[in-house]
Amino acid sequence: MNTSGIILAGGKGRRLGYRDKASEIINQGRLLERVVSSLSFLSPIIIITGDVKKAIPGIKGAPKIEVVADIYPGKGPLGGIYSGLRASSSPRNLVVACDMPFLNQGLLQYLIEVSGKFDAAVLRLGEEVEPLHAVYSKDCLEPIEQMLAKGNLSVHKLFEMISVRYVTTEEIERFDPEHLSSFNINTAHDLEIAKKISYQRKL
Repeated sequence: MNTSGIILAGGKGRRLGYRDKASEIINQGRLLERVVSSLSFLSPIIIITGDVKKAIPGIKGAPKIEVVADIYPGKGPLGGIYSGLRASSSPRNLVVACDMPFLNQGLLQYLIEVSGKFDAAVLRLGEEVEPLHAVYSKDCLEPIEQMLAKGNLSVHKLFEMISVRYVTTEEIERFDPEHLSSFNINTAHDLEIAKKISYQRKL
């Protein structure tokens, strides 16, 4: 299935002291490098959405990277998803955040496989939905644009407007029994935990 990768890198890192998450080092590699590497099985081009004024660290041996500015700056993840979908030439797009150091390629591939008949395929752990670890089709562009025009920035509200395939806890645990793929870095404490996990498990 023709699927591209989109990485959302537009956050300001407020809870991390306004540091650039993408450039943080985990196990001798930048966080963004880890995320790009996890998506390298997809397309020769990976789209990174965010503030183009922010320096994107160079990534050796990576696929071609296209950095696109947010069409609606300051509109959060929904605006980033919209910008990435607009820039993509693929009908389906795997969207992840730049602060997820332990993405699981098997689970990512499974998300793509089950997304075929739906507008989106999204992880759901119990009642918790992870909209920034999901597959979105280009058909989501129109409803997202309608939401942005009304100032509605809730990705969860989008799911009420489209067809969604939720990937359940049981399905997730076939690939990722410890749920590390959904771990994301918001604070300095999260960053230290990620470094410890990476060191101890050689991830």
